[in-house]
Amino acid sequence: MQTSIDKGALSPSGAAAGSSTATSAGTGAQRTVYSVLGAISFSHLLNDMIQSLILAIYPMFKSEFALSFGQIGLITLTYQVTASLLQPLVGLYTDKHPKPYSLPVGMGFTLSGLLLMSVAGNFGTLLIAAALVGCGSSVFHPESSRVARMASGGKHGLAQSLFQVGGNAGSSLGPLLAALVVIPHGQKSIAWFSAAALVAMFVLANIGRWYKRHPATKKGRAQVAHATLPRNKVIMAMSVLVLLVFSKYFYLASITSYFTFYLISKFGLSVQAAQIHLFVFLAAVAAGTIIGGPVGDKVGRKAVIWVSILGVAPFTLLMPYVNLFWTGVLSVIIGLVLASAFSAILVYAQELIPGKVGMVAGLFFGFAFGMGGVGAAVLGQLADATSIDYVYKVCAFLPLLGVLTVMLPKTHEAPAKG
Repeated sequence: MQTSIDKGALSPSGAAAGSSTATSAGTGAQRTVYSVLGAISFSHLLNDMIQSLILAIYPMFKSEFALSFGQIGLITLTYQVTASLLQPLVGLYTDKHPKPYSLPVGMGFTLSGLLLMSVAGNFGTLLIAAALVGCGSSVFHPESSRVARMASGGKHGLAQSLFQVGGNAGSSLGPLLAALVVIPHGQKSIAWFSAAALVAMFVLANIGRWYKRHPATKKGRAQVAHATLPRNKVIMAMSVLVLLVFSKYFYLASITSYFTFYLISKFGLSVQAAQIHLFVFLAAVAAGTIIGGPVGDKVGRKAVIWVSILGVAPFTLLMPYVNLFWTGVLSVIIGLVLASAFSAILVYAQELIPGKVGMVAGLFFGFAFGMGGVGAAVLGQLADATSIDYVYKVCAFLPLLGVLTVMLPKTHEAPAKG
């Protein structure tokens, strides 16, 4: 029998049913707990829907508060840097001291930021609201990634993809909801989405109960894991992965923060029509995300990283020079291919440094957020100094950094057991 959060997995008899299951949070001997993966993915959907909603209403903030592109970039920078600086620290701490109920608390910060943004009267208040949302993300992402790995049953790539696809699906909904709800009804309607944060807090509280009873939570500091590669190779590989994340998220920042402005400027679209195009791109990202993890489980993370970063370069290089129809087509291809990278990069990094699931997740989510924020700020300044069209011509070269994948060593990837 199962409830929505797998009651069988929580029962004392279930925990005692096999010591191999009880002692290993991530081996193939433990079954994949799809109810938990579904719940954490749904929470990720709600969390990232709120975040992308904020990004999608930048044109409204720009007109209401007379903001420059540089100030728009600073809003994203404040949110992203707040999250990026705290996430590795949260992950490192919870690797040693698991905090099952930190997830609903973190969502409470997001709820507070959302409500403050709905009544903000000036640019400074918008920055404070963005910082609160960033604090919520700093807790949510490393801890949720840990929950996904705990529930994976050894299918680490699949679990991370299911977790990520929830976030990407939520990100794709933000612009659509902005076009349908916030733009027609104004700034105060942002508060209506506090209901989504409250639902997420309820779901995360239930996940927290499962998390608390999981054997890995009780091991805490006692977990023993050994790296399979020499320290210098691990450092080199992590450096390459960081550069690949930089290329991916700096490019994505050009889309998530400025794609609507690009379409409005170059093709004369309305705000709502441009947001529909952004929704289609983010939906393609959501679809692509689900591919990378399971494929990485079968063929290896390195192969997925090769294809997803370097393989997207021809399409990014072409996009600034095509018409509206082909811009839409290429944006979908770019979203599908590029999205498969992150799950593969994250699981590859966790295999490089075993036993540091939260720290690695926090580091890469945090760095990804930081690169998104820095990218938004830098590209906003570049757009003010040149043009939004020039921004896309420059960013098109970023995926060429994918050639660095050749420097990644092989890891001992255990095949997922079905």
